[in-house]
Amino acid sequence: MRCIKCRGKAVIDLRRHNAAFCREHFVEFFQGQVRRAIEQFRMFGPDDRILVAVSGGKDSLVLWEVLLHLGYRADALYIDLGIGDYSAASTEKVRRFHQQRAAPLGADLHVVSLKAAYGFDVDEARDRVRRPPCSACGLSKRYIFNKVAVDRGYDVVATGHNLDDEAAVLLGNVLRWNMSYLARQWPVLPGGRGFVRKVKPLVRLTERETAAYAVLTGVDYIVEECPHAVGATSHVYKDLLNRLEQQSPGSKHQFLFQFYQQGRSQLKVEERPDLRSCRYCGQPTPGDVCAFCRMTALLLDQLEQPGGGAAMDSSPAGAQRSTPGAPVSQAGPAAAPEAEPASEAGAVN
Repeated sequence: MRCIKCRGKAVIDLRRHNAAFCREHFVEFFQGQVRRAIEQFRMFGPDDRILVAVSGGKDSLVLWEVLLHLGYRADALYIDLGIGDYSAASTEKVRRFHQQRAAPLGADLHVVSLKAAYGFDVDEARDRVRRPPCSACGLSKRYIFNKVAVDRGYDVVATGHNLDDEAAVLLGNVLRWNMSYLARQWPVLPGGRGFVRKVKPLVRLTERETAAYAVLTGVDYIVEECPHAVGATSHVYKDLLNRLEQQSPGSKHQFLFQFYQQGRSQLKVEERPDLRSCRYCGQPTPGDVCAFCRMTALLLDQLEQPGGGAAMDSSPAGAQRSTPGAPVSQAGPAAAPEAEPASEAGAVN
């Protein structure tokens, strides 16, 4: 098997491109695909400040690496969700990557502990309120990433969602005919009205290609999957798409990008409801209190009761004794969570 560029020994065969690459030219190809996605979807420009959402996994760390290589001003934010040994291992991977590869290029790493900043972790959310762990995790991450980005002056939040992720989401939304989600599925979620723009620069690359890039460039990432993700429906969709890809290389890319080019334009994007500022944290919300503050109030009430108590009503009942969307040590309107640069003493572990 020979590299399509130099005819040297190939290290990877990409059937969907009918091409094989040596290490050097695969790295070049991968970075070129990221650059192409950024330009194709007008994700951000050279002067934008980028906050990369990192988890310790291959996708987010590879994304951070590539953006820095391409010359973008890209810092990162890691949220310690308190998921036992998994979070401890993830934190170690992120800190090591920053110290060895990102900091020498002038990039900062911010770390927020959900427990230290807000008084609970994902495992407690699973045990104390009627909310699946992945739901509590997603809500917390969306809230904190947006709040830190807004308060620290970043122009865009970049996530490591790849082609496999987005194709699986599309398949799930098609099977349910979830028209509102289909209409909004796009690699760029525009900002405004208190929200920072969110982008997915790995959308042209598969999970296998991202893993290969990590191995070939020495990106050390956590291999283990989050224990709460076991049995997720998205795995079923990915398996179906992978089997189709095996029979017909390029099917995943065609499915997703034909939707971008033809299908999405046929759908009407619903306007966002009128937004106001959450009365506790100031983040945009269609109601009086945002979903994160409601969940935080419920959890803090539960944790204050002997033995945890029973699940409570969904109103922000803990509002009198704490400001739900602020770090638990604060009073009054919520400020940005203390996302300390990882290189400083006192950074949250």
